[in-house]
Amino acid sequence: MPSLKNKPAGVMPEGFDAANVSDAKTLKKMLKDHKKQQKAEPKKKVFSRILGYIFKYYKARFVIVIISIIAGSIGTAMIPVILMLLTNTYIEPVNGGVPTLGGGDTGVLPLWTFLVICASCYIVAVGFSTTYNVLMARIGQGVLYYIRRDMFVKMQSLPISYFDRHLSGDIMSVYTNDVDALRQFICQTLPQLIISAVTLTALLIIMLVYSLWLLLIVLAIVGVMIFVVTKIGSASSRYFILQQSALGKVDGYIEESMHGQKVIKVFCHEEEAKKDFDDKNEMLCSHATKANTYANVLMPVLQNIGNILYVIIAIVGSLIIVLHGFNIGLGNAIPGFDMGLIAVVVGFLSIAKSFTQQIASISQQINFVAMARAGGNRIFAIMDEPSEEDNGYVELVWAKRTADGGVEPSDTYTGLWAWKHPHKAEGTVTYVELKGEIEMHNVDFAYVPGKTVLHDVTLYAKPGQKIAFVGSTGAGKTTITNLINRFYDIEDGKIRYDGININKIKKPDLRRSLGMVLQDTNLFTGTIKDNIRYGKLDATDEEVIEAAKLANAHDFIMRLPDGYDTMLESDGANLSQGQRQLLSIARTACENAPVLVLDEATSSIDTRTEQIVQSGMDKLMTGRTVFVIAHRLSTVRNSNVIMVLDHGRIIERGTHEQLLEQKGTYYKLYTGAFELE
Repeated sequence: MPSLKNKPAGVMPEGFDAANVSDAKTLKKMLKDHKKQQKAEPKKKVFSRILGYIFKYYKARFVIVIISIIAGSIGTAMIPVILMLLTNTYIEPVNGGVPTLGGGDTGVLPLWTFLVICASCYIVAVGFSTTYNVLMARIGQGVLYYIRRDMFVKMQSLPISYFDRHLSGDIMSVYTNDVDALRQFICQTLPQLIISAVTLTALLIIMLVYSLWLLLIVLAIVGVMIFVVTKIGSASSRYFILQQSALGKVDGYIEESMHGQKVIKVFCHEEEAKKDFDDKNEMLCSHATKANTYANVLMPVLQNIGNILYVIIAIVGSLIIVLHGFNIGLGNAIPGFDMGLIAVVVGFLSIAKSFTQQIASISQQINFVAMARAGGNRIFAIMDEPSEEDNGYVELVWAKRTADGGVEPSDTYTGLWAWKHPHKAEGTVTYVELKGEIEMHNVDFAYVPGKTVLHDVTLYAKPGQKIAFVGSTGAGKTTITNLINRFYDIEDGKIRYDGININKIKKPDLRRSLGMVLQDTNLFTGTIKDNIRYGKLDATDEEVIEAAKLANAHDFIMRLPDGYDTMLESDGANLSQGQRQLLSIARTACENAPVLVLDEATSSIDTRTEQIVQSGMDKLMTGRTVFVIAHRLSTVRNSNVIMVLDHGRIIERGTHEQLLEQKGTYYKLYTGAFELE
C-alpha cells in the first residue's frame, strides 16, 4: 500500500512544512527561524493580488461595499454621541447645568426626537450591514470562481515535471483548503477588518473631541489587550498549524486505507489499521483541543478586560464629577461647544465598550488572516510556476495531394496531414507530409541534472515499422517515449520527426500526431462513448464503434446496461482493469494517429484476450510507426527491430531471430521468461 504524505493545507507559510512536527515548542522555534529567513526575501503581495481580483471583476460592487461599511460604521459610532447629547440635554439640568439644545415650549428638544434619531442610526447601520454582507457573499464566491479557473488553466500549461515533484493530494488541498481559507478572508475577515478600522477611527476622533483624560485610560487598557492578544493569539496560531498538520495526516491515512482496503483485509491488518488511525486521531484531538482552548479563552479574557475598563472609566469619571474636576478635549477649542461631565462620562462608557469590542473582533481575525496569507501563497505559487516552454513554430495542418505528388494545405479534412514549416530566413513556407518517421541521434537525457538516465541513444523508425524496447525495470524504455512526446527535453543530441527537429514543432501539434496507450489507464467521468472520443472530439458514433471493435471492446460494452452510453465514474471503477485498458486502446484507435506508442498496452489483459486484441492491434498498426514497450516478450516477436536497453544504453538491436542467435541479454531474457512460465 503506497504511503501518502499530505502537507498541511492553508495555514503554513510558503516553503514551510510542519507535517512531521508534533509539539508546539519545536514548531515555535521553526516558525521563528523561518520568519528570520523570510526577512531577507521579497514578500509576495498576496493580499494585493486578492484585492486585484476584486477590483478587476467587482470594482463597482466593492466600492458600494466600502461606502456601506463606512456609512454603517459611522452610524453605529454616532450612538454614543447621541447618548451624550441626550444626557447633556436632560440630565445635566437636573445637576445644575444649563441645557445646550433649545427648542419647543420647554426650550429642550423633545425626548422622542432623540429616540427617533437613535433608532434611525440603528436602522441605517442594519440596512448598510445587510447591503455589504449580501454583496460580499457574491463578490467572495465570484473571486473564488476566477481564482479556481485561473489555477486550473495554469495547471494545464505546467510541464509534466511539475506533477512529478508535487503530490496530487497536495495540489488538491490547494483547490479545497487553501481556496476555502480565501473564502473566509474575503467574505468575513476583510469586511470585518474594514468595519473595525472605520469604527475605531470614528470612536478615536470622538474621544479626542470630548475627553483626553478618559482617552488616555482607554488607550492604556487597550495596550494591555493588545499584549494579551499577542501572547494568547500566537499560542493559538501555533496549535492551529499543528491541528492542520495532524488533520492532513488523518485525511491522508483515511484515503490510503480506502484505496488499500482489499490489501488490509487480505493481510488481516484491520486491528493494526485501527491502532494507527487512533494514534493519528488522538494527535489531531490533542492539537485541536489546545488550539480551540486558547482561541476560546481569548474572547472571555478580552471581554473581562473590557469590563474592567468600563469600571475604571465609571470610577474616574465619577471622581471628576464629584470633585468638580476639569475636562480637556479638542471640543473645547470649538466656539459654543458645551458638554457636561456627566454626559461625557456616560458617553465614554458606551464608547469604551464599542472600542474594546472592535479590538476583540480584530483579534478573532488574526488566525484567519494568517491562514489566508499561507493559502494565498500556495495558490499564487501555482499561478507563478513557469509554464511549459514551447518555442515551436512548425504546425500540423490538413493537406491534399498536388499534381506532382507533393502536398499542399487544404481547407477541409482529407485524411492527409502535413507539417507547415516556415523558413524565416528565406521568407518561404514548405509543407512536409506527415508520415511518422522518427530518428534519434546521440541523445542524452537526465531527469535531474548530473544524473543521466539515457546515454548516447540512436535509433531510426521508418513509417510502418514496429520498434520494440525491452529491458529490466528502470532501463529507460518509457523515458524514450516521453522524449518523443516532449514531456521532457533532451540534454544533448537531436530527435527528428519527418526530418524536422521536434524542438521546432509546436507541442500540441506534435502530440496530436502521436497516439499513446499507457500502462496506467485513466478514464474520465462521462460515458464510454465520451471516453473513446476523448482524443478526437468530432469522431462520429460509427468511428467510435469501429475503434471499439478494433480493440475488441465492443462485445463487453454491448453487455453493459446502457452500452456505449454507460456512465463511468471514479476512473472507471465499475469496470475490470482489463476492460479499462481495452477502452484505452479503443481511445487511441479512434484518434487514428500516424505514430503509436504502446507502453505495456496489454499488461492487464489475460493471454487469450491478448491474442484476440493483438490481431486488432496489428490492423491498427498497419502503415503506422509503432513503439512498443513490453515485459511480455511474446508480444514483440513480430517487431521489425527489437532494442535491448540496460541502464539507459542500447546494448543490443535486431529482429527476434537475430537476437536469439546472438545469445546475449535478449536471449537470456527471452529464454528465462519462458522457463519461468
